[in-house]
Amino acid sequence: MAREGDVVLVHVEDRPAFFARIECIGPDLKPDWYQVNLLVLQMPLVQVTWILRQDYISGNSFTMGGKKILIEPVVAPPPEPPSDEESESRKEATKHCPDGGDKGKVIPLFDRK
Repeated sequence: MAREGDVVLVHVEDRPAFFARIECIGPDLKPDWYQVNLLVLQMPLVQVTWILRQDYISGNSFTMGGKKILIEPVVAPPPEPPSDEESESRKEATKHCPDGGDKGKVIPLFDRK
């Protein structure tokens, strides 16, 4: 089940429509229904409240206004380990640093004249 703070992908009529972050899940007046506040990640940002059952929050499809809706949690892919070639070039670039860290040039953005 998606929880507060999760990013979800909302499908409308079996097509990805928009991403949203679940801001709050609270009880509704009707038993077994919840008020779900979503922050729709678009420009401009939009906040909506949908009244849903737990099954719908968990990924089962439902209809809203005659349109099929599906809420799917977004799972970030695991980071890929660097290739051997990347590892060697990184070691070569940082070998002049005493602590082995990557000491890049800092360019201030707000102190420019």
